[in-house]
Amino acid sequence: MSMPLLQRGTSGGGGARVSDNLRDSQMKDKTTTTNVRFPFAFLFTNNKADDPYTPRNKQKFMLLFLKTTLALVVLLALAGSFWWTVSIISTTSSSTGHVYHRNSYRRLQEQLVSDLLDIGDISVGPTRWKELEFCGVESESYVPCFNVSESYDRFCGPRQGCLVPPPVDYKVPLRWPTGKDVIWFRNVKITADEVLTSGSINKRMMMLDNDQVSFRSASPMFDEIEDYSHQIAQMIGIKNDNFIEAGVRLILDIGCGYGSFGAHLLSKQLLTMCIANYEASGSQVQLTLERGLPAMIASFVSKQLPYPSLSFDMLHCSSCGIDWDHKEGLLLVEIDRVLKPGGYFVWTSPLTNPRSKEDLKRWSFVRGFAESICWTLLSQQDKTVVWKKTTKTKCYSSRKPGVGPSVCSKGHEVESPYYKPLQMCLGGTRSKRWIPIESRTRWPSRSNMNNTELSLYGLHEEEVGEDAENWKATVREYWSLLSPLIFSDHPKRPGDEDPSPPYNMVRNVLDMNAQFGGLNSALLEAKKRVWVMNVVPTAAGPNHLPVILDRGFVGVLHDWCEAFPSYPRTYDLVHADNLLSLQTSQHRSSCSLLNIFTEIDRLLRPEGWVIIRDTAQLVEAARALTTQLKWEARVIEVESSSEHRLLICQKPFTKRLSI
Repeated sequence: MSMPLLQRGTSGGGGARVSDNLRDSQMKDKTTTTNVRFPFAFLFTNNKADDPYTPRNKQKFMLLFLKTTLALVVLLALAGSFWWTVSIISTTSSSTGHVYHRNSYRRLQEQLVSDLLDIGDISVGPTRWKELEFCGVESESYVPCFNVSESYDRFCGPRQGCLVPPPVDYKVPLRWPTGKDVIWFRNVKITADEVLTSGSINKRMMMLDNDQVSFRSASPMFDEIEDYSHQIAQMIGIKNDNFIEAGVRLILDIGCGYGSFGAHLLSKQLLTMCIANYEASGSQVQLTLERGLPAMIASFVSKQLPYPSLSFDMLHCSSCGIDWDHKEGLLLVEIDRVLKPGGYFVWTSPLTNPRSKEDLKRWSFVRGFAESICWTLLSQQDKTVVWKKTTKTKCYSSRKPGVGPSVCSKGHEVESPYYKPLQMCLGGTRSKRWIPIESRTRWPSRSNMNNTELSLYGLHEEEVGEDAENWKATVREYWSLLSPLIFSDHPKRPGDEDPSPPYNMVRNVLDMNAQFGGLNSALLEAKKRVWVMNVVPTAAGPNHLPVILDRGFVGVLHDWCEAFPSYPRTYDLVHADNLLSLQTSQHRSSCSLLNIFTEIDRLLRPEGWVIIRDTAQLVEAARALTTQLKWEARVIEVESSSEHRLLICQKPFTKRLSI
């Protein structure tokens, strides 16, 4: 297998270096473009002494004849296609049979327009693919779907047609695991006052040290969060802080501060997803991702979270700023939906120790509403309360009439909603996945489900097993391509040394079409110290997000024609397996491949990597787009398939000068 001729750029340079082979290829493209654009250039020569009957001029005449003939053939084909379409529309519109409906007319028209555009692209050639400009300085932390609204609600409008630039003093993040405790101050949008302002336990763990923000594990604050974790374990009744034995693996941390609670729980093999509202400065999500921890922007002010019902083993809210007593308990109904049977809700708030009549009223409402949806209050210590969700659906039918929200009807039960309006009914109660967390297989065995477990999702052990073996081989293939580039061949930055294991230059991975979560599973089995955001596209056929989450991985439902709910420069590696085929099959005129690629560029860190695995035709089309993004790109043949190709890309580190 050929190796991609890519090299990492230096942090002080203007961009990553392009390989000689790639540059030669581009020069060939330019030569071809000149010939296509100016087929009649030889007619404008000033040499009047040319003899029309010389061999050279005969050759020119034959070339002109062939090109003219080709142009006529193209014009006749387009004319025939156009009149054929018109004749179909006119014939079918007058026919009583109505063989083609209005949607059919529209598809034919869209296909014709697409054909015309393709012809235009071919005629214009690579000159069409000019590099995109950088957006303005105000776009450094631009998040489409959230920047456009004053409220926390998500609204996706038109996206910018430019590349989001890094801050002036941006530096490549420190390698994992050092980067978990120390980040560069200028890489994120936060002020010194926001760093130093005390708040929740998570936020108080930050310290500003010159141009770095540190989350020191040796500080007294670290002992405080360790004590807090131990307190929660005791309140649940867990011995030796062994959350895994209690059936806990996935935790949703609402308003997570800056991820310190989740960072601490990593040592206990727990995976914590941080969610918080969009914040223009001092973002909890941005800082958590910068530390190499799972996070995404999410708000359930009016819409459901993009997770399936019964997704998480524990939900945590420590001074998260959510008023659970508002909207008649509607927000509590939503977190009940995503909580597994027997799962825990941990809430730390001054409201649990009311000091006024108003606070007492609010606390009484929350406590009473939790009881009405069959939550059991396990314990209360200081400002922390722990509830446990019921494991028995009979609890809902045994309630007194009019007590608590009703169970969702079949018509309103959606296992994996995509930003649908919040519902005042209890979801997930009809699901085959209604299994108490204590009865589920413990982590890490949970990641390899047996045939009985897979049958709940309509899957077979042979199917998933074959997929797993394929991904193991694929990960070995990926690492054989990337490892020399990441760990050996990249130019050293001033003062840097080559990383030694287990230090990773790849930590945050985004899988844009995760399927069963096979890439995630293979990376963990290969002992790669990464975490993967497993995305299941809404355009996909079967929705396998429930099985991904139940395996103990994090993931989310997403429409790639919209912007992903994350800040710029938050992923080291973006992977897309057959995503281009999936997206192009949708024929959505408002969703071009260029839109998807500019979104990847926004999410990708400088010097980050993109791996695209798709059909040879789509990979070549994608390679043409990479020139607009200023990426280095290399097409690699896939040994196991002659119809597929790999596109290995690297985003350069482009330094922007201060003004």
